[in-house]
Amino acid sequence: MKIEPGKKIKISYELAVDGGDVIESSAQRGPLEYIHGAGQMLPGLESRTLGMTVGDERTGVIPAAEAYGTEASLPTRQVGRDEFPENAELEVGLAFQATGPDGNLVEFRITEIDGDKITVRFVHPLAGKDIRFEVKVLEISDA
Repeated sequence: MKIEPGKKIKISYELAVDGGDVIESSAQRGPLEYIHGAGQMLPGLESRTLGMTVGDERTGVIPAAEAYGTEASLPTRQVGRDEFPENAELEVGLAFQATGPDGNLVEFRITEIDGDKITVRFVHPLAGKDIRFEVKVLEISDA
């Protein structure tokens, strides 16, 4: 049986910033189970595992655009000037951190200033980074 959309897949894996630190791995979290093609995985990793069979191993690099995206591909939002510290000197390109509704830190960068309307882009910490992967297929079954 081969990996194809709709199949239940179990893999051991490691993801790392290319040339840098490990982001996550099955050594830390245990094997990963997912439904192939259901949007639960990095698109670039899904496309690179398509057609693999149990026991197959593969390594490679996922370009940023197919992993966590490039900064330019991430969404923007318009906020009011009053959402920034009163004394902050705002300019295009400045980055800020804030606490999101879930309590986690989010980073955003100013992309445009139009009076009291500030356009910001939320930036994933791994945006723009190529991701190195190692994967071994452990199981494939019907979902």
